Amino acid sequence: MRLTDAQPKAGSKRRRRRVGRGIAAGQGASCGFGMRGQKSRSGRGTRPGFEGGQLPLYRRIPKLKHFPLVNQKVFTIINVGKLSDLSANSEVTLSSLMDVGLITTDDGPLKVLGDGELTVALEVKAAAFTRSAREKIEAAGGSCTVIA
Repeated sequence: MRLTDAQPKAGSKRRRRRVGRGIAAGQGASCGFGMRGQKSRSGRGTRPGFEGGQLPLYRRIPKLKHFPLVNQKVFTIINVGKLSDLSANSEVTLSSLMDVGLITTDDGPLKVLGDGELTVALEVKAAAFTRSAREKIEAAGGSCTVIA
């Protein structure tokens, strides 16, 4: 097979429409655009996004509030400072924190945030840690374990 043998499939290419060449050509005078109006004039009919005078979508959207994140991850959060009340070398999980009363509602997997100071070594098992929380827990001699 040679490059010259490559041909488009039969019927896939149509000849271009020659408009404005008289009534015998089928598209004479107004070239199939009708008599008058915006879409019969030369140039583009309307710009992209034009909605006929209605406030277009690209101008409406920023004014609307509270666009939700699709599939947003929701965590039960606790700060490192709250963990300092626990006894040393204890295992910290979502269920253990609810038993102690530091967390009252289960809003999803546990995430540990880094606000506050920690002085006791703890074995923390959570779904996510912030960088500062991980540093504070490990600096106090504890360990961080990410659970799914």
